[in-house]
Amino acid sequence: MIDFPATGFPTNRMRRNRSEESVRRLVAENRLSVDDLIWPLFIVDGVNVKTPVDSMPGVFRYSTDLVADAVSEAADLGIPAFALFPYTDPARKTEDGREAVNSDNLVCTATRAVKAARPDVMVVCDAALDPYTSHGHDGLMKGEEILNDETLEVLVKQSLVQAEAGCDTIAPSDMMDGRVGAIRQALDKNGFQHTRIMAYSAKYASGFYGPFRDAIGSSSALRGDKRTYQMNPANSDEALREVALDLQEGADMVMVKPGMPYLDIVRRVKDSFGVPTLVYQVSGEYSMIKGAVDRGWLDDRVILETLLGFKRAGADGVLTYFALEAAQALNT
Repeated sequence: MIDFPATGFPTNRMRRNRSEESVRRLVAENRLSVDDLIWPLFIVDGVNVKTPVDSMPGVFRYSTDLVADAVSEAADLGIPAFALFPYTDPARKTEDGREAVNSDNLVCTATRAVKAARPDVMVVCDAALDPYTSHGHDGLMKGEEILNDETLEVLVKQSLVQAEAGCDTIAPSDMMDGRVGAIRQALDKNGFQHTRIMAYSAKYASGFYGPFRDAIGSSSALRGDKRTYQMNPANSDEALREVALDLQEGADMVMVKPGMPYLDIVRRVKDSFGVPTLVYQVSGEYSMIKGAVDRGWLDDRVILETLLGFKRAGADGVLTYFALEAAQALNT
């Protein structure tokens, strides 16, 4: 009879599987690749315009004639998907956000340019009114109230003009109740059965969105805050209810936003539903990391480390402003 030694040190040495690069690669439990990346891009009026976003070092706003070149560069590195966000001229912002349903607005124009140049990539268009409203909210406003059902009608029209422009993934980020179902029904009724919905299902009322609001020009316009429709950061079970409802209404993918402070939510969503689950490494997360790296306070390897952390938590894909930088690193 074999007398097996008691387990534990020195019989068990965990460092054996860490000793060389080859074995570390072999036993890695999670992997990050360019296939996991979605690059958010900001669009601005003008010709041959590439202007920096001050609060997001290394991030730019592109005019519609330049955005296809930026997408092509990234697609050549293997990045499969791109999310487009507009910096709307304040003169075009109104209380009702009517520029959102203009078929020639920045997002629709940029979508047509991108799809003409790179029909092989996935274009993600945000469905929300905050880039277009003079009050900076994601929905229509009456007094201090954000109107839910009235907003749905505008979101439907916005989604249809985006789909008509060639967008293949509508991403409702507004957090109005019932918006996924309303958009799904309208897309199907109008011949866009194959246009998918990537729902911002668990979008929290976070302090990490500040630089993004600068990038789209809504921070100075915002009246009040968004806590009556975005989720309470204290809540976890509620996120599962939101995801369940969005899936029932026809969402093809779901998203958690922000990312790093909500890894537990990502894990719970993936474990509970097993559906394609995205996470957004938002502007505040980006700016903190980028600022520290640029000053030498952190090694730039933290960029891939954070992205791998999203994968480990269960994310199938990550929206990140580091997408281009990460793809370059992953391809070396």
